[in-house]
Amino acid sequence: MAYQKLQTSRAAAVVPSDTVNIPNVGGGANYGCTLYVGTGGNLRVLTAGLDDVTFVNFAGGFLPVQVIKVFSTGTAAADILALW
Repeated sequence: MAYQKLQTSRAAAVVPSDTVNIPNVGGGANYGCTLYVGTGGNLRVLTAGLDDVTFVNFAGGFLPVQVIKVFSTGTAAADILALW
C-alpha cells in the first residue's frame, strides 16, 4: 500500500485539462498529488495508477487519492489546489 502523508510542503492551483497532467514538482516519476477542492461538484481525475474516475457530487475538502490529472470534461468542482 502506498504511504499517504498528511502534511504538504508545496501547493499550486489546478487548471482542469483533458490533455495536460498536473506538473510534477519533484522531478522524476510523477507519483501524483493530493487535492483540496474549495467548491464541490463532480470531480473527474486520472489517478497515479492510471484510473479515470469521477467522484460524483464531491462535497469539497481534501481528496486523499494520488492524482496526476484533473479533467475539464466531467468536472464541475472548482477552486482546486494540488498538494505535494
